[in-house]
Amino acid sequence: MIHHFNKSFNLTKICIPRPESTMHLVYSNNIRHCAFTLAEVLITLGIIGVVAALTLPAVINNTQNKQLEAGLKKGASEIAQALIMHQADTGNTITSNTEKWILKSAIKDYFKGSEDCGFGSQDLATACVGNNSDIYKNFNNTATINLGYFDDGQIILPDGVFIAIENSTPGRVYISIDVNGFKKKPNRLGHDLFMFEIDNEGKLLPMGAKDTDYYSENDTYCSHSSNSNMNGAACTQKALTDSKFWKNLP
Repeated sequence: MIHHFNKSFNLTKICIPRPESTMHLVYSNNIRHCAFTLAEVLITLGIIGVVAALTLPAVINNTQNKQLEAGLKKGASEIAQALIMHQADTGNTITSNTEKWILKSAIKDYFKGSEDCGFGSQDLATACVGNNSDIYKNFNNTATINLGYFDDGQIILPDGVFIAIENSTPGRVYISIDVNGFKKKPNRLGHDLFMFEIDNEGKLLPMGAKDTDYYSENDTYCSHSSNSNMNGAACTQKALTDSKFWKNLP
């Protein structure tokens, strides 16, 4: 005998909650469905919200730090290229003994589309960052930095990056870079503002490297606790070489 089955027969997954479950059973067309209560849904959404609130700031901060790190590496490369191109075109090497106020005019034309931002000390009325400004803080935000080392030439690149020069004293030539521009925070030395030094052979050295002016064995100038107004000056070396640096900013 051949048996015929009804074509309309449907296999329906039946939800059988555990005895301790608060899950509701909802009947529709004689089919039993499982459903959560409104209270359970709200509690779940609340938990998700708390977790998001706890983790989102860290994610945002990590993303920002990665952008600053990339900006530092890019800026360092652009400065080095400008110095190399100046030497190739003129036969002259910029060194720590370069005459005062020469560096800016020597390299500014190699930053295509850049804006001349004055000096900082000699033209306070028009400078982007005058040496009496208080917009920049030290590494751990305990003091306003000494802007006397950033006021012998200032340049703004097309992407907003801010370059500041120290070139008023023979034997000391610094080039610093604010990788996201002076109009954007955090505006802190060792966070988005980094210093480089040119030695007597014309090498561009990250400040904090051995033999640079702010090198210190006990990290006085890249410290979470120092109140020095130049704390952060030596962080450039760490920012470029220490993978843990960007995860532990104060």
